[in-house]
Amino acid sequence: MICPVCKNDMIVVEYNNIELDHCNDCHGVWFDSTELELLLKCMNLQSQDMLLEDILKSPEAESTEKKRKCPICRKKMKKTNIAEHPGVLVDVCPQGHGLWFDGGELSQLLKHLAGKQPAGQDSQQQILSFLGEAFKAET
Repeated sequence: MICPVCKNDMIVVEYNNIELDHCNDCHGVWFDSTELELLLKCMNLQSQDMLLEDILKSPEAESTEKKRKCPICRKKMKKTNIAEHPGVLVDVCPQGHGLWFDGGELSQLLKHLAGKQPAGQDSQQQILSFLGEAFKAET
């Protein structure tokens, strides 16, 4: 798959049967349509407003960032915020193919969601550590 930001080939990183496409250059991550939900489920962070269909329905965010093209259908993606604090601006394919997180945005989102959960969730910390290593993000 080709990175929608820097146009380089991405690598596939697998964790618990979830295959994520990661760009080693810009550190962005592509989630196919159900992969974010699977990752959140693995972390016990299910959130009703994190389903792709709900993200697609959310309003487009104002941004000076250039619109990215979906790596699958090549249509321009919609920019939308999916977390209130801190606001995480992601690109979502209008055809429902998936979500693009720029470098660091996924880590931001997961830390935000994990902060809303009761303490002592070992699986959450394991996944955050894995993502930090795999995507060179701070956990």
